[in-house]
Amino acid sequence: MEGPGEKDARAEVDDMLKAPVDTTRMRILAWLREPALAETGVTAEAVATRFGLTHPVALTHLRLLTAIGLLHATPIGGRVHYRRDEVRIADVARHFEKGW
Repeated sequence: MEGPGEKDARAEVDDMLKAPVDTTRMRILAWLREPALAETGVTAEAVATRFGLTHPVALTHLRLLTAIGLLHATPIGGRVHYRRDEVRIADVARHFEKGW
């Protein structure tokens, strides 16, 4: 039997899986694993430059990853910095490991 928190997490992950597939988001998450980026994160401008995207496209990817809980968005010096939410990412990975 599922507890209330587990049911909510499953619904969030189900919503995440309905998002269009784009390997750019996976590449962004992998890049943000680098130790130099883990603490402060990166701006949309940095993502756009790194992956050859326009600023609006980079921002869309970052906002989607934030909306599904895989990134934290923190304002620093007038810009929003995005970094991984390792707890949430581990939670999603556990759901996949369970083979739901």
